Amino acid sequence: LDPARARGALAHVGWTEAELREVRFVDRGEELIASERVEVVIDATGSPAAGIAHVLACCEHRKHVVMVNVEADALAGPLLAQRAREAGIVYSLAYGDQPALMCELVDWARAAGFEVIAAGKGTKYLPAYHASTPDTVWQHYGLTPEEARLGGLNAQMFNSFLDGTKSAIEMAAVANATGLAAPEGLTFPPCGVDDLARVLRPQADGGLLAHRGQVEVISSLERDGRPVFRDLRWGVYVVFAGGSDYVERCFKEYGLVTDPSGRYSAMYKPYHLIGLELGISVASVGLRGEPTGAPQAFSADVVATAKRDLAAGEMLDGEGGFTVYGKLRSAAASLADGGLPLGLAHKVHLRRPVAAGQPVRWDDVEIDVSDRSVQFRREMERIAAQRA
Repeated sequence: LDPARARGALAHVGWTEAELREVRFVDRGEELIASERVEVVIDATGSPAAGIAHVLACCEHRKHVVMVNVEADALAGPLLAQRAREAGIVYSLAYGDQPALMCELVDWARAAGFEVIAAGKGTKYLPAYHASTPDTVWQHYGLTPEEARLGGLNAQMFNSFLDGTKSAIEMAAVANATGLAAPEGLTFPPCGVDDLARVLRPQADGGLLAHRGQVEVISSLERDGRPVFRDLRWGVYVVFAGGSDYVERCFKEYGLVTDPSGRYSAMYKPYHLIGLELGISVASVGLRGEPTGAPQAFSADVVATAKRDLAAGEMLDGEGGFTVYGKLRSAAASLADGGLPLGLAHKVHLRRPVAAGQPVRWDDVEIDVSDRSVQFRREMERIAAQRA
């Protein structure tokens, strides 16, 4: 950890010198977690390895943990949450990030008695974005490299938002937390908020969904690049079914927008406020002992997929980089195929070539089997295989 950077970040958002003097800054996460002054730990590192280590330390010291680090959750969240339950602490997704907001909408719909047909979020997507790299990313955001540099923007991080990786990671977290199915790759259909119920209904009823009850991400761009009317680029949604003539009549009477049959409707939140809403998770965990979303089972995975033809000996550079993007898959399909989790596709070398668009497999890479993150992920895979 970098205390000077942390101090600078607090000053940047308006903390006074008097307030900063009351803060104890540390350079080791383990020291912070062990402190008697700490009850709830927030991991916002974005590092899968750091996230796993921090959650296990929270289990040891019995500190609740809020995971802004959805990268670690996608890699090993189901087992991390299990370890947390065994330790008597709360493991929670972070409110303000889209996965927790999606979980909230799913909980709302189910608690109201509706059948959840689909849940997800919006993003800016075109098929060509899967091949985007940190060198090409800024043109898609309408920025020059110099403008991005002056704004302090991280090209690899922003590229992970664009190339589909972040969407896959977040949808894996939601699927694992809600039990909704993960499709074999997100399809990113163009869709505005008024068309949610029409587009995101089962194929048998004229929609696009392969599963009745799945996650999906919608695009704010038509495939020709035109903006979608009333897009949901920054928000989240849930599509649900009424299930009876009476409820469907209520949909009509209450003015809900439905599909043409009147059986399906949707709710959405147009924005997510990221860190501005994070305190809701802290309060829920610390005061109520309740997570704002948490993994329940290992049902979805994110597999490293080649952005271009990759040669033997090349080093993979992980989320948002030049070599791979993350593709959402069901956990069963990923395990059967031996897919390499995206969270471990960083600074590892290929043993054999991988063609563009193909998954990278465990057998394709030289992996350090002594690495703690690798061992923890492998343990989760063994547990899943035993339960299958």
